[in-house]
Amino acid sequence: MSVVVYLAAGVSALSCLLLLPGRRTTVRYPLALSTCAAVALGALVFACSAPLTLAAVNSLTGIPNFGAPLTYGMLSAYSCALLVLLINWRGGPRERVRRLVLRSIAAYGLLVAAIVVLFARADADTERLTDLDTYYATTPYMREMIVLYLLGHTAATGAMCAVCVKWGREVTGLLRLGLRLVLAGALLDLVGFQLTKYTAVAARWSGHDLDVLSTSVAPPMAALAALLCSAGFVLPRLLPPAVAHWRGLGDYRRLDPLWSLLRSVSASPKPPAAWWQLPQARLHWREVCIHDGLLALAPYFDDRVREQAREAALRAGRTPYEARLAAEAAMLTDAARRAAAREEPPARPSTYRLRATEVSGTSGLVELAQALHGARAGTAVREGTVNAAQE
Repeated sequence: MSVVVYLAAGVSALSCLLLLPGRRTTVRYPLALSTCAAVALGALVFACSAPLTLAAVNSLTGIPNFGAPLTYGMLSAYSCALLVLLINWRGGPRERVRRLVLRSIAAYGLLVAAIVVLFARADADTERLTDLDTYYATTPYMREMIVLYLLGHTAATGAMCAVCVKWGREVTGLLRLGLRLVLAGALLDLVGFQLTKYTAVAARWSGHDLDVLSTSVAPPMAALAALLCSAGFVLPRLLPPAVAHWRGLGDYRRLDPLWSLLRSVSASPKPPAAWWQLPQARLHWREVCIHDGLLALAPYFDDRVREQAREAALRAGRTPYEARLAAEAAMLTDAARRAAAREEPPARPSTYRLRATEVSGTSGLVELAQALHGARAGTAVREGTVNAAQE
């Protein structure tokens, strides 16, 4: 069971780390801070509840079952963090949000204190690493401690379900998907973890033995529920930038033909090639260098080359837009050849502006790069056909 619990803790911790790249600004945004806190506390709960961790804590403190109030206190803090996250997620007047957050922290702070006091008063000298809830279900003070931590977690989970159902009707897109994942995790926690715990404890009260529900069913259900909740909290924040970086990587690669043509004439610092550079940052560097190269080649632009290429493209059946791109690619290739051969610029300087320099973003540069790639591919095919015919 420790492997499953540690795996859930590791995934939750990884989710928290993924939210940390903006840690310099996280403190200024309560929603981001509460999201990180909730996910991190969820990871700590799983790490503390693993039998190996419980045994180590008990051994270090010299107190049998000391890991129980530690784990239950962490679980109560996690429940409080969920409520605080929901309060910040909902938003509203700052004073109202602050008041609700302080009330939640005070209520669960009292709950944690009650758990510690009840454990101190209880007679729990027999160490139990996997079945403490059912083994001590009828023991004075331990019984109340177990019921208290379960009720505290149930209150937070129930509130989370109610809020997710209500907001799910009002929002769309990734936020709705995130809410559905959180709701699925909360319902799984209610049914798979809490209900099985309640049932196993109540069975002990009535003289029956359903310990298997508490020891074998509840832990993996809790782990899966926490993973779903973490995914729901993290997905709306991480997916948009991840998609943007993925698209940036695609544009970065599609700019290769244009960058290969201009890299020798660009005077800007070359883009960093470090593996840790994010695609968006590398794409920005490449854009800057390409625009610098286009500026350096502008004196070599020849309108005659452009017009000839445009007429040839129109005769070949291309649309006016495609013909313009093909003509710009031909003129740019000719300018790069002139610059590399150190030829004199055309006698009549061109005042033509490339479309790629008139539109914002990378779309214009990507289209020009693909036009260059198509022109080179067509030239290679024609040369191969001529060589084959000569042979």
